[in-house]
Amino acid sequence: MKLHVYLSGEIHTDWRQKIIDGCDEQNLAISFSSAVTDHEASDAAGDVLGKEEEGFWRDHKSAKINAIRTKTLIENCDVAVIRFGDKFKQWNAAFDAGYCAALGTPYITLHNEDIIHPLKEVDAAAFGWATTPEQVVDILKYVVSKQ
Repeated sequence: MKLHVYLSGEIHTDWRQKIIDGCDEQNLAISFSSAVTDHEASDAAGDVLGKEEEGFWRDHKSAKINAIRTKTLIENCDVAVIRFGDKFKQWNAAFDAGYCAALGTPYITLHNEDIIHPLKEVDAAAFGWATTPEQVVDILKYVVSKQ
């Protein structure tokens, strides 16, 4: 089985690379995609439509341009991994989890135990909750390797 996994959420740590490397080390038939993880590039996505004086309109245009990528990749993935980090609130990750739930796309949440309570609804709709990228690799290995 070949699986396509969408990696969503926190962009300030190397969790994505740990999952990709772990799956590569296991020779798993998995391809990965992600939102734009360069914060500056993501914030500037709408600038191609003209500069804005007000931050709201710049963010609004950039969010719409970024949504073309995000929406398409989520709709075409087999499973999503959604990471909630400790340092920032990832509202975009919560949105992606809700979108996956609405589409019926299985997703795995990845976060520490100290934010279980604020993510209880997100976790309740998830197909799995992991606290480390290695656990995610183990879940994906099980999914693609068991016949």
